[in-house]
Amino acid sequence: GPDVEVMAVLKADGYGHGAVKTARTALNNGATWLGVACLGEAVDLRQAGIDAPILILGFTPAWQAREAVLHDVTMALFSPEVAEALSRAAIDLGRVARVHVKVDTGMGRLGLMPDEVLPFMRQVASLESLEVDGIFTHLSVADEADLSYTHWQLERFDAVLAELRREGLLPRRIHAANSAATLRLRRSHYTIVRPGIALYGLNPSADTPCPEGFCPALSFKCQVAQVKELPAGCYVGYGRAFVTERPSRIAVIPVGYADGFRRGPAHWGEVLVGGRRAPIVGRVCMDQTMIDVTDIPGVRQGDEVVLIGEQGDERITVDEVARRLGTINYEVVSEILARVPRVV
Repeated sequence: GPDVEVMAVLKADGYGHGAVKTARTALNNGATWLGVACLGEAVDLRQAGIDAPILILGFTPAWQAREAVLHDVTMALFSPEVAEALSRAAIDLGRVARVHVKVDTGMGRLGLMPDEVLPFMRQVASLESLEVDGIFTHLSVADEADLSYTHWQLERFDAVLAELRREGLLPRRIHAANSAATLRLRRSHYTIVRPGIALYGLNPSADTPCPEGFCPALSFKCQVAQVKELPAGCYVGYGRAFVTERPSRIAVIPVGYADGFRRGPAHWGEVLVGGRRAPIVGRVCMDQTMIDVTDIPGVRQGDEVVLIGEQGDERITVDEVARRLGTINYEVVSEILARVPRVV
C-alpha cells in the first residue's frame, strides 16, 4: 500500500551485485530504508555518501555500539547488554541510538521469544538516549507452497504487537516481509517490507517466482585470455584431471574460484562463448579456468565469455548454476567476490 515503506536489503555486497550502486538505484526508485547484515556493510554505505536510514539486520556486539551511533545506523536489538552499551554511547556522543527489536516467531535464529518481548521493552524504555523505532521478525518458509507455518508465525507476531499496543509500547515501524512475503502475503506488509533477492530479479524459490516483467539484474562475464591448440593426450590443469582425447582447442579464461566461480565438489559445468555452450575442462583454478572450444569455430583472444547471462540464442541463468552446484541462487550471486568489477 502507499503507506508501506520499502527497505532494500543489501547484505553481502548487495547479493554480489555491488551494495553502493544498488543502494543508490533503490533509493532513486522509491526505497526509503536500506538493510544490511553487519556494521561494516553499513559504514561502507555511509562512507560512500549514502545518508538514508540503515538497519543492521544481524548481530552487532556491544563494543561496536559507539561506531554504530556515530554513523547513525539503526541496530537490531535483542540483548540488554547491547541496549545499555548503545545508551551509554549515545549519551557520550550527545546523540540518540535507534533500534528495532527483533522477535523470533519461529525461525529459531536471532531474536527474543514472544513471551520475552514485553519485559524487554519495559526494561529498555527507561534507558536514556535510546529510541525503540521499530520491531520486526523474519519468516522462515514464506517462499514455500504451504503457507500455514508462515501464517502461524504472523499470528504469533500479531499477538506480540497487540500486547505492546495495550501497554503503550508499540514502536511506529513494524516489519516481517522478505521477498516472498512481499510478493504473496499482504497481511505481512505492516509498515515496511524488506525485499532482498527479488530486488535483483531473482526468484525467491521455485514456489515463489518473480512476477512477469522482472528480469535478472546481473550478468557475469569475462573474456578469452588465450586459445591454444593441443594434440590428443595432453593433460590440462592441476592434478592432470583432464586429458585431451583428440586434437583440441582449449581456451583459458581469467576467472576462478577466488572470483566466486566455484571449483568443487561441483562447478559451473559450462559457459557461453560464440553463442554456444563450452564445457569446462580440468580443475577450476584460483584465477583461471580452461574450456574446450574445439567445436566452436573462430574463438580467439578477447572474445566475450558469459558465465551468467545471455549470448546469442543461449542463456545460463543463476538458477541453472545453482542446480549444478547443489545450492540456491542467493549463494551463487553472493559468492561473486569484490575483485570482480561491477559495471552498470
